[in-house]
Amino acid sequence: MITLSLEPPSLTNSKPGLRENRRFFIASLPFRGTGASPKTTFRAKTQPPAVFDKSQTESSLTEQNDGPVRIVAVVAEGTVSPLNGATWQEVMLHTARRLKWVDQEFEMCVFSDDNFNQAHDEMVVNLQRELSNADILVIVGVTNEESVKWIQGNSQNIPNIITFDSSPTLLNKLGGSYVHSTTKGNLFGKIVGISQRKKTSESVEVIRTVSEAWDRHNSDDIRFCLLVIINAYIRPVAILKNLRSKGFSTLNCMVQNCGPQILNCLLDPDCRKALQCLNQCSPVDQVCNYRCIASYESPNLEAFSLCVLQKNNCLQLDAKIPEKPYVPPMVKFRGEELCHGTAEDLFVGWLGNLDWSWRVVAGQNPAYDQFPCQYQLFYRGKAKGSFWYEPVFQVKSLEGKLVWRRRKYRVKRGKIPGTFYFSVLDNGVVSNEFWTIVDVSDDFSWGLFHYHGAARVAGQSYTGAVLVSPDGAYPNETERGRLLSALEKCGIKEWELFTVDNCSCQDPPLGIPEGSSLHSTIDVKDQNKACV
Repeated sequence: MITLSLEPPSLTNSKPGLRENRRFFIASLPFRGTGASPKTTFRAKTQPPAVFDKSQTESSLTEQNDGPVRIVAVVAEGTVSPLNGATWQEVMLHTARRLKWVDQEFEMCVFSDDNFNQAHDEMVVNLQRELSNADILVIVGVTNEESVKWIQGNSQNIPNIITFDSSPTLLNKLGGSYVHSTTKGNLFGKIVGISQRKKTSESVEVIRTVSEAWDRHNSDDIRFCLLVIINAYIRPVAILKNLRSKGFSTLNCMVQNCGPQILNCLLDPDCRKALQCLNQCSPVDQVCNYRCIASYESPNLEAFSLCVLQKNNCLQLDAKIPEKPYVPPMVKFRGEELCHGTAEDLFVGWLGNLDWSWRVVAGQNPAYDQFPCQYQLFYRGKAKGSFWYEPVFQVKSLEGKLVWRRRKYRVKRGKIPGTFYFSVLDNGVVSNEFWTIVDVSDDFSWGLFHYHGAARVAGQSYTGAVLVSPDGAYPNETERGRLLSALEKCGIKEWELFTVDNCSCQDPPLGIPEGSSLHSTIDVKDQNKACV
């Protein structure tokens, strides 16, 4: 028997919130079902606006704020994170930059615990000054006894302290109240006590959410941990506004408008399994949620979400396409100014010479890039000016079966060559995306595409990027400098990428509709072109 809960767990008892940054998943339903010296302070700087067509995209999610939120991160010198070998200092410096995409008033300084025993060291003096005004202190990997004592002596007035993989004697604090833990390594572990019992329920939800997010070990979730603390104890964070459903109003909407679809879903084994699977996922674990949907997608599941979310918006959500990071498109290809026809041909890529346009090597979106054997098909349709994108990818279902999935996006040109608007109906919910061709090598050996997107009625906004090549292999070392430059334009570090498993990709369901066409101005091996 499936259990539907009317409201996913809230992160606070008074402030709404939702997970940002990923592709659509149905967990929004009302059932649970750059570098700097180690001794210097780093403050993330604002990137100047680059190419982004604001006339046809939603406005930024950032709302009016009440002054800066000051965060200090202290990491153990030289400690390595689980993120593809990046040091924790690198990870937290990058997080400081990514926080600025959410709100310009979020300021995070990053320090190492080196030289804490030298009271007059410039770094120590700077750290003391920052701690005196900090709203949040984040401690990562600090176990050195002298460092621990120094932090304890200089952080007593900070209202929010969170520790990860650090000494158990470093206590966590939320909203001015200490939270004790007994498990080393876990964020808070078992709760032993909290000084203000009336806040226990609120703090438990925050603790659980932050701990689970941190343990997923990706840059999106590390930033999310900090946003949760800000939202719960400092001030509302706009992009977290959609975590809660609307309680009985949501249930009434579902029953009044979607009774047959609900019944058909509950009577269908696959649809019912999808709901049961979603019930077991954290609402903010989008990898888990999207895998449930991809494992058990069915016509009845699509009809259910189409009715509840897309047609009737029973959850009353309204996510918008994020504007940041600003990502400029490439401006020249093979020495010539990029035009719309050439840009489309870059998407078409190897199709014609091969059975696919590109294969995905790696991506920066863990909810989607977990799937193996990703093929991209870009082609021109029969209708004049029509352009289509069909990703084909493999899913290892939760029952251990390997199944192929395919989506179909309508693609329209943006105002600036190299930018495009994508739209897709994915399991009953429309997602709209803004894509940018960041770079494609002259010999078509690799490309990098970036996207911003939102599934409005599912309350989901997200960003991501895909690194592609003809065979799914990583670009060779001679291209490394150019690739890193392209990633930097997206605000992405190489260690953030999730490598796609391109082994054992037997019999993918490829092919494009009869009457479709491919390149119009260039060919993979043809240097001649004419803009259209």
